[in-house]
Amino acid sequence: MYKLKIITEFDAAHQLRGYKGKCENIHGHNWKVEVEVIAENLNEIGIAIDFKELKGVTEEVISRLDHSFINQIPPFTEINPSSENIARWIYMSLKDKLNTLPVKLYSVTVWESDHASATYIECNFK
Repeated sequence: MYKLKIITEFDAAHQLRGYKGKCENIHGHNWKVEVEVIAENLNEIGIAIDFKELKGVTEEVISRLDHSFINQIPPFTEINPSSENIARWIYMSLKDKLNTLPVKLYSVTVWESDHASATYIECNFK
């Protein structure tokens, strides 16, 4: 089994509804996104997937969030745009786009700072 990872970034603001503290106010982050995929096999040239292709699909998904106020983008109009929920949303958005490629999505980690991140992983890889 092979596990591959790409890292990309986006800039956006959000606020956590119902949070008792500074994060209830609108504030921004330079978000970092790590996407990990797994593959059982390599192609004829010895790669599972071109990193450029994986990064392109990821950037297509996160472009909806880039330079935005995340609270105004569905589903974050209804659910809090926490790092946990953003990681899950990116995961679910990527899962559909990657299902035609020779890899399976393993995890998405969203970093809101150098010291704080949330990772979403589905337990069933079938």
